Amino acid sequence: MTKKIENFALINPVSLICDKDRAELTRSDILNVILSKKIERLTLHYTAIDGKLKELKVPVCNRKQIETVLAEGERCDGSSLFKGIVDTSMSDLYIVPDYKTAFLNPFDENSLDFICRFITPSGELAPFAPDNILSNAANLFNKRTSLDLYALGEMEFFLLSENQSNEYPAPKQKGYHQGPPFAKTSEILNYMLNMLTQITGNVKYAHYEVGNLEYIRSDNPEINGKRVEQLEIEFLPTPILEAGDNIALSRWIIRNTAYQYGLTATFAPKLEEGLAGNGMHIHLALMKDAKNIMIDKNGVLSAESKKLIGGLCHYADSLTAYGNTVSSSYLRLVPNQEAPTSVCWSDMNRSSLIRVPLAWTKTNNLAMKINPQQTEPLNNVESRQTVELRSPDGSAFSHLLLAGIAMAVDWGFADKKASEIALASYSSGNSNENKAKFAGLPSLPASCAESAKILRQQRSLYERENIFPASVINYVASLLEQENDVNLHKRLLDMSADERLTESRRLMHKELHRH
Repeated sequence: MTKKIENFALINPVSLICDKDRAELTRSDILNVILSKKIERLTLHYTAIDGKLKELKVPVCNRKQIETVLAEGERCDGSSLFKGIVDTSMSDLYIVPDYKTAFLNPFDENSLDFICRFITPSGELAPFAPDNILSNAANLFNKRTSLDLYALGEMEFFLLSENQSNEYPAPKQKGYHQGPPFAKTSEILNYMLNMLTQITGNVKYAHYEVGNLEYIRSDNPEINGKRVEQLEIEFLPTPILEAGDNIALSRWIIRNTAYQYGLTATFAPKLEEGLAGNGMHIHLALMKDAKNIMIDKNGVLSAESKKLIGGLCHYADSLTAYGNTVSSSYLRLVPNQEAPTSVCWSDMNRSSLIRVPLAWTKTNNLAMKINPQQTEPLNNVESRQTVELRSPDGSAFSHLLLAGIAMAVDWGFADKKASEIALASYSSGNSNENKAKFAGLPSLPASCAESAKILRQQRSLYERENIFPASVINYVASLLEQENDVNLHKRLLDMSADERLTESRRLMHKELHRH
């Protein structure tokens, strides 16, 4: 039976028009939206190998034409979207809309938009497409365990604006949860938040982050002299393929909104020495029959959670190939910046690679302690426990990173060593304050070159079960090697202070929009 949609302010308008959950949308529903909203074009979006959301605009000419596009999709040049992976002699691919992703374009009032999947000429999901790799990895894990892997991304980014006012300056590195008038772009953040909530239905919250700077110096004219504010939009847990789409859409929404307001948005891992970097932390949850099973009946991490953690630890160094793809990524992964440098996990410790964040495990209905007039508790509150991987940053290949994470979790359930690895990798305390205690832990790579080398050595972790094609592994490794950053930290240490600052800024500012 179709579930009726409650008319909350930020419900997806497509769902409201059809009075259906997005997952139930059919071609007839989409045609109804096109007619009722007088849609002039369909915009088809899809993620290419470079991690960016591409688009194709299809004008609404007549019913037969649009029905055909909705039923069959359209063609595209795969050799351009997957350069070096798809040969020009056999380059045609189909792009087919996923109806449940339909949304009204916030930047084009006459467009109805979709996320699409790539399909080969033989009618199969293209095995080299990032979202299809993720889908295959998630299905492998589900088939092996009968569990679903949910994920969410924390999208940290910098907004750069003209430095027009000296009123209410925000001190450097003190922007966490700041509000107006110290935060100057609150209106823009509100718009981003509203649009992402309407489109995805799965946004948790938004806030200002630590990093801010009244004036940035750079040889890059796009950012030189601008005011820097760091913001974050965090999603709610969803099935991992949907989480990958949400990350891609959020980058698209954030960049386009900034552009409309005459600002620049960047997910660059680092912009300045001593300024917080942009992480893209990934939270994970194991679900069984739509119920979170991260906590056992005794209120502690379940055995399944330990397997997940063990898998992440085993894969941690090679995962940087997908999660940390530019040289400046490794200027963020340094001590004293709330970023990990070693492979370990702990409870609530923001310097660990894997963190078990505070959840409502041992207490609930907290508002009753503050509001004694509230006498009726909220019953049947479900667990919200997640495990957070803190190494990835804004340069990540989002779908490939999540696919690699799914493979790591799958390995954790398949190999008995995972639980032992989790036990051996647990650490408590602050790694920056107790360096001797953490000295024996395995280290994360210190450069793109090192990450590429590890990926090539450990490629079988991803190629098993034919999930990651060899061509995709080669593409990622080659891209990392092109950064040419062998012995990155040693080279910087050998420079004078002025030379080091100049070179660091060059690395941080040379590619502001990687993915």
